[in-house]
Amino acid sequence: MGVPVTGFVFHSDDSDPLHSHQLFITSWDGVPVHVHQFRGTTSFDDGHRHQYAGTTEPAPSGVPHSHRYFTMTSVNDGHRHQISGITGPAIPLPNGGHYHEFRGTTSVSGVNPHTHQYSGQTSQ
Repeated sequence: MGVPVTGFVFHSDDSDPLHSHQLFITSWDGVPVHVHQFRGTTSFDDGHRHQYAGTTEPAPSGVPHSHRYFTMTSVNDGHRHQISGITGPAIPLPNGGHYHEFRGTTSVSGVNPHTHQYSGQTSQ
């Protein structure tokens, strides 16, 4: 028997030749899920920095949890890097919300192969 999941599928406008849909999960095994936005600027390495932004994967609300994340940086100096990982645990806020900290090292890329460091806090 599987885990009950609720959500909805968002149909693309068909302008993409690969024709894609997005799935938004709203509950997992009866527990509501949520996501966080994240963004930042990488360290300055090999003469440049990169910008990045993304949305974490869904995680259950109201229980101890972390989120997986994945995004690509901006193209600078003719290349970009992959950013991915798992956030730290939820850090409670006085208003009842929470945020997560994240940090890591980008993938290797560039004519002169290199990485960048990144770190930050998710949205609430």
